Amino acid sequence: MKLVWSPETASKAYIDTVKSCGLFKQSGQAEFISAMAGGRNAKLIVEAWSSGGAVTTSAGLVIAAQHTSGRHVCVVPDERSKLEYNEAMHAVAGVSSPEVVVGEAEDAMEGLVDVDFVVVDCRRKDWSRVLRFVKLNQRDAVLVCKNASQRAINSGFRWHGALGSATPVVRSAFLPVGKGLDIAYVGNSGGIMDHRKGSSRWIKHIDQQSGEEHVFRR
Repeated sequence: MKLVWSPETASKAYIDTVKSCGLFKQSGQAEFISAMAGGRNAKLIVEAWSSGGAVTTSAGLVIAAQHTSGRHVCVVPDERSKLEYNEAMHAVAGVSSPEVVVGEAEDAMEGLVDVDFVVVDCRRKDWSRVLRFVKLNQRDAVLVCKNASQRAINSGFRWHGALGSATPVVRSAFLPVGKGLDIAYVGNSGGIMDHRKGSSRWIKHIDQQSGEEHVFRR
């Protein structure tokens, strides 16, 4: 199914994430990602969570999935990480824990097909393998690398290389939100960012950590 931007759903996901995570540190990034997933009407959201990391993004994705009637699956490497993740999620008021899959990247992604929204924490040692094995909806999908500025400078990361030649990358962008968001859009529709030919809009986002205002075109 083609992802079509819904401003109303994006706004609802954003506002509800603010309500649930607004008092948590680094919540600005969670609100932004939640609005993206909600606005794209994502039906299968896969998140690769890193042990020791915040769960505000997870909370935002749970909220987005509720608004899109979608499914949010969090992938963790081991049972210890699962326990840590569930305990952290229980501390977020009003947000239930999503489905959790335990295993290495290749095994964890095996049963997840036609994924249309992916969030990978680059602090995971296997973050690049998660991207390699994720089974995307080839018509339209969005991939987000959070904490992207913490990737090794000499890693030489390129979306085309990470996803393979069979996955067409329509557009990518790096945004200075949180510790860096690297976003890619894939699909065979000629550009999922421009689902209305000739149309575009400016989106404003305020980073709650730094107070900086970022304006970009979608």
